[in-house]
Amino acid sequence: MNNELGIYTIDTGFCRDIFDAAYLVTHGGRGAFIDSGTNHSLPRFIDALDRAGLTVGDVDWLILTHVHLDHAGGAGKLLAQLPNAKLLVHPRGARHMIDPSVLVAGATAVYGAEEMESSYGTLVPIPPERVVEAHDKHEIDLGGRKLVAVETPGHAKHHIAIWDEMTRSFFTGDVFGLSYREFDSAKGPFVLPTTSPVQFEPEELHASIDRLLSYQPQAMYLTHYDRVEDVERLGEDLHEQIDQMTQIARDRHGRPDRHAAIVHALGELYTARARKHGAPLDAAQVRKLLANDIELNAQGLEVWLDRVSR
Repeated sequence: MNNELGIYTIDTGFCRDIFDAAYLVTHGGRGAFIDSGTNHSLPRFIDALDRAGLTVGDVDWLILTHVHLDHAGGAGKLLAQLPNAKLLVHPRGARHMIDPSVLVAGATAVYGAEEMESSYGTLVPIPPERVVEAHDKHEIDLGGRKLVAVETPGHAKHHIAIWDEMTRSFFTGDVFGLSYREFDSAKGPFVLPTTSPVQFEPEELHASIDRLLSYQPQAMYLTHYDRVEDVERLGEDLHEQIDQMTQIARDRHGRPDRHAAIVHALGELYTARARKHGAPLDAAQVRKLLANDIELNAQGLEVWLDRVSR
């Protein structure tokens, strides 16, 4: 929680503690949520309003960095509790919030109906008149506090980061990587990129990271997880790893065990980097905490590799 800045971190409870964050930004008695977690997260958002001394009627905006379900799965249910709020979302994501059937079908095909219900709940459609499309540099005024949507593809085509001019900080969704607090060391936070399974584009991700850094931000607020500083070093780390990860994928293209080989190599890469960083975790702990991310990054690299190899 950073309430002296009018920023409240919300642990959505998705998967485990201190894994998935959303944010409440407040100013002049008004509030904006950034990302929604899942349907199961709703009580935590109401609690954040209580901590901030606001009511559901004081919230003007629910802003989505992108429409992957850990960020947007609870948007419809949350917005239904916010009588005066509108949804701000990338134009490519808007239709999926108005009619989430395609998102539901895709996630169900991957996870199965039982896991879909357990992890995300039933997605609630959002009325079209409550949806505002955030084109690049779209600005909103939150009680006198300017928030700007900055288009940032690479992780997903429908991704925006939110620039908070007052604190010179970005709410980055997934475009500035993952930084779990368990990996923090005397050197500061540890970071790694996240590719997403279907829309990873390394050159676009490189460009988006550089675009965020061009604002000279003082901090980044990550979905996974919370506020990080030392952003120039973290940006360099992300650039280096994107290149290492794509090289790993290229080197294993055509192998019958390609997926397993990429998973193994990514595990080796992140373990070595965590050790060099001085993270207070052994190799087994690193692999356990990053198991899901390694799997998703491997999938994202393979989809990208197949696309560019055609």
